[in-house]
Amino acid sequence: MRNIALRLRYNGTAYHGWQVQKNDITVAETLEAALTKICGHPVKVTGCGRTDSGVHALRYCANFYTNSSIPTDRFPLAVNSRLPADIAVMDACQAPEDFNAISSCIKKEYIYKIHNSRVRDPFLEKLACFYPAPLDISLMKRAAQAFVGTHDFSAVRSVGTKTKTTVRTVHWCDAWREGDLITIAICANGFLYNMARAIVGTIVYASHGKLNPEDIPALLETRDRRLTGPTMPAHGLYLSRLWYDGAVGEMMSR
Repeated sequence: MRNIALRLRYNGTAYHGWQVQKNDITVAETLEAALTKICGHPVKVTGCGRTDSGVHALRYCANFYTNSSIPTDRFPLAVNSRLPADIAVMDACQAPEDFNAISSCIKKEYIYKIHNSRVRDPFLEKLACFYPAPLDISLMKRAAQAFVGTHDFSAVRSVGTKTKTTVRTVHWCDAWREGDLITIAICANGFLYNMARAIVGTIVYASHGKLNPEDIPALLETRDRRLTGPTMPAHGLYLSRLWYDGAVGEMMSR
């Protein structure tokens, strides 16, 4: 039995997130159906984490076990022939027997895109959060930097997923503007439910003067979700990069 790791990307607009649901179409369900057809046996995939309804992935890692004789380098073309146009497997490699896309992940990066303009762009619909009010990028950068470090991030998470600890380490958090598009990048050793979107909401609040960027570490210490910014819409969020050891790490960096 081989353990195959996949690097894929998807537009999450049409899906109710990654995780298989009883009554909704998800990315995992769609991928499993395609893999089952080409492998000739039921396939269960393990994804590197849940993404919510409408969230996208520039890079995503999933693994599955198979006794199929399909050469590893043929999996992308084979499975893509069975997938819809908004999901694509970009690469595959044979992973160690004990590799798990969730538990083997060292760190992740999400980016959030804000279309900061008075006028909508129809080509960014469902791909960036339209935000017509002016945003101060210098304040946003200061607020983003305040999240870096090891903290209890209870104040920027939504209740819904059980976790052993709410302490995480943010390796970097930054914001920059290119024309009307603002991008916020957050890299951490793990993310709580809605943590990335709540961090972005807090950064936006700081831009409006609703809180002081330098007060953010103290707000995190309160562990009080009511004191930080709103959870931003899902469609501006992208899982952008993932880090692993060994062959999977090499594949994910390509």
